[in-house]
Amino acid sequence: MRSLNRGYPAVLFYNADMSIIVNIYYTGKNGNAVKFAEEMIERGIVDRILAEEGNERYEYFLPFGSSETVLLIDAWKDQAALDRHHSSPMMGEIAALREKYELKMRAEKYVAADDFSERDKKFIRS
Repeated sequence: MRSLNRGYPAVLFYNADMSIIVNIYYTGKNGNAVKFAEEMIERGIVDRILAEEGNERYEYFLPFGSSETVLLIDAWKDQAALDRHHSSPMMGEIAALREKYELKMRAEKYVAADDFSERDKKFIRS
């Protein structure tokens, strides 16, 4: 069974050209954001998303200093893969769980660089 990552995420180097990374911050009350993520895992929704063509990462984290927030880091090969995910029936299941747990969301979207520069790499321990 998958679990929430309660530590620091590893530095990831995406080899795919121009991967799309979406960070979603789910915030609720009374532990509902964590309950949402746990139910996503327990119902197998996360595993189904990870199995989707073009998905590169789908992982929850607990940010320090915010006990009512869960961060989802979601990465896709390209916009077409993300669009297919957004039009899949799973989105209805996810939306229903968001409603069940009365979550608010904040989202950020990034395009991954092909690689870190040599200057950047000297600051990264792996």
